[in-house]
Amino acid sequence: MRPGPKNLITDIPGLRVGNADDANLRSGVTVLTADRPFVASVHVMGGSPGTRETDLLAPDRMVQEVDAIFLSGGSAFGLDAGAGVMAGLRAADRGFAVGPVRVPIVPGAIVFDLLNGGDKGWSESPYPVLGRAAFDAAAPDFGLGTAGAGFGAMTGSLKGGLGSASCVLPSGLTVGALVVVNALGQATVGDTRHFWAAPFEEGTEFGGLGPAPLLPQDVPLPRKRLGEATTIAVVATDATLTKAQAHRMAVAAHDGMARALVPSHTPLDGDLVFSVAAGSKPLADPLSDPFQLGHAAATCLARAIARAVYLARSEASDLQPSWQSRFGPHR
Repeated sequence: MRPGPKNLITDIPGLRVGNADDANLRSGVTVLTADRPFVASVHVMGGSPGTRETDLLAPDRMVQEVDAIFLSGGSAFGLDAGAGVMAGLRAADRGFAVGPVRVPIVPGAIVFDLLNGGDKGWSESPYPVLGRAAFDAAAPDFGLGTAGAGFGAMTGSLKGGLGSASCVLPSGLTVGALVVVNALGQATVGDTRHFWAAPFEEGTEFGGLGPAPLLPQDVPLPRKRLGEATTIAVVATDATLTKAQAHRMAVAAHDGMARALVPSHTPLDGDLVFSVAAGSKPLADPLSDPFQLGHAAATCLARAIARAVYLARSEASDLQPSWQSRFGPHR
């Protein structure tokens, strides 16, 4: 496998991602959308998820495609971002047709960033506006690290953030990942600068440091409280998949989360993975192609998680150091 030209989820033709964030709020929204509706599914493994419109992603539900997926800060308040995304889609005359009416289908998920030092004393939720702005900003290129829904993210030891990565399979199929890392666990090994995801790194996309020379032997303890931690992600491919096949890709992608964050999938996290099939390429081999897509999705997600933490930047009044401020070349 090799990374796509941008090493972003938007290496999949037709996909676009937009970010909107507020430095005073220390939070934001990230939206993935496409030129046309796409097949999507989801799999949840964390014990404290916060979601919108995820039930309709089950294979047996009537609606087969969605118009956008949003990832947001703000805990349950961040679910309001979906209204802003719907407004943008409605203005573009997008949505599921019900007679003369079009209803935009916008699943989403949130992370908890209410205790990160930002001003949360709003009288009216800022998330619908941020959701609309993120949708309007959707493009093939977008920022990583301290951006969008990852703006105020934190982990067990370092600042979190927004990450993405892609890979092209020998079959020609492309897979990508988009993730907000706000985990209870750590992306780095103990107190070292090395990433748990190091064995899967492509080039020097998160420093090229290689694996840690020693692994910690202690049992990790939670550094956040119930509901404060979550890693939410989207994995995508240009393959044509059914909702059931997309669901299996989401299930497999969780392996990448476990490879890159230690611990992961805890009762205190709301870890989940959306999966997207843009559908521009048919499966050449119905047996081996889905098998390889699951492996590639896990690998891309692990890399995207490390990139999120690696690319986070320091901001005034940070409650945690960024990887760059603690381990960067200038140190």
